[in-house]
Amino acid sequence: MTPRLVGWGAYREIAAALRERLADAPAGTPVPSEATLVGEFRVARNTVRRALAELQDEGLIETVRGRGRVVRRADGAQGAPTYRRIAEELRADITSGALAPGDRLPSETALIQRYAVSRGTARQALAVLEADGVVQVIHGKGRFVRAR
Repeated sequence: MTPRLVGWGAYREIAAALRERLADAPAGTPVPSEATLVGEFRVARNTVRRALAELQDEGLIETVRGRGRVVRRADGAQGAPTYRRIAEELRADITSGALAPGDRLPSETALIQRYAVSRGTARQALAVLEADGVVQVIHGKGRFVRAR
């Protein structure tokens, strides 16, 4: 059994141990669950979550809906989060002229159906474009491509 880790750097030690353990694992290999890691390292769940977040930030693991955390593909095929991919597709439509200034963007509902995502994901994609100043919201009417 692994001794109990104590101190501010415990999550870093866990991340290092997992990094080493998963180094040669093929893409899609499941990462042990939080509960398993809590028992193995004898630390609080939040400490394990910080370690896993560090590995995710480094691009070594990712969360796959319905499967949990898995080793990420080396070629980065999963790439950006879904909301970012949706935002980039919409941005490409705007850049190419398929959506001209003043055109209405697809609604959240339309994006949900088109990409099979949750409302939160669709909303987040649109929020990225709003934050970047590409899109403007007209209350009660929808989101529209902003004039350049």
